[in-house]
Amino acid sequence: MSDQTRDARHIALAEIGGDGQARIAAGKVFIVGLGGLGCPAAEYLAASGVGTLVVNDFDHVDTTNLSRQILYGPGDVGRLKTEAAAERLTTLNPDVSIRRLSERLDADRLEAEFRDVTLVLDGTDNFASRLAVNRAAVRAKVPLVFGAAIRLEGQLGVFENSGGGPCYRCLYDDEDEWLGNCQGNGVLAPVPGVIGTLMAVEALKLLAGVASGLTHRMLLWDAKSGDWQVIGLAARADCPDCQSGAH
Repeated sequence: MSDQTRDARHIALAEIGGDGQARIAAGKVFIVGLGGLGCPAAEYLAASGVGTLVVNDFDHVDTTNLSRQILYGPGDVGRLKTEAAAERLTTLNPDVSIRRLSERLDADRLEAEFRDVTLVLDGTDNFASRLAVNRAAVRAKVPLVFGAAIRLEGQLGVFENSGGGPCYRCLYDDEDEWLGNCQGNGVLAPVPGVIGTLMAVEALKLLAGVASGLTHRMLLWDAKSGDWQVIGLAARADCPDCQSGAH
């Protein structure tokens, strides 16, 4: 149940109000990946009063994570990320229900889990996982908020997945993993924090019924130059996910 004192600044917003905050409190968000993107997203969603967070990550906290994965401290090294994150999120807001999934989920399990939530946040760090999450979200017809961060660059997109595309898979012609990940290429610590926070913004808007200006569009951020760019997206006629009976 929403705490009106805690949520007063949301309720004061014309775009949110009491009804919007009630929808946030009734929301169920599935977060795939509790790394540099998933940590700030989860923290802001919990603090904002989202009713249920399902957090999925099979990895353990490593010392190299600590500069950017802000839910963890030195004492968490070696622990399951889901365990350490759930503990921190519950401390932050005891009213939020946290469900932990600490294993790698196959395509069928992802789709089944997604059918039971309001929306999905993709905080994974590799191309293959993003494709799997996207396909499951398309099949489950659940909105997907996507984020990516590498080096000094970030991306953010919102996919409705209500039928007909576009979806994340529409952006790519093949399944070659040419994008890399931050482990092999490096990343400036606050960059995923910025994108993860923006993912939480888009998730809260969707939950509250506020239209997303990023539907069918992609936000690109170059932290080195400080430039922001928004590009339009279109469904690809031969997309194997949203245009070929995947759903």
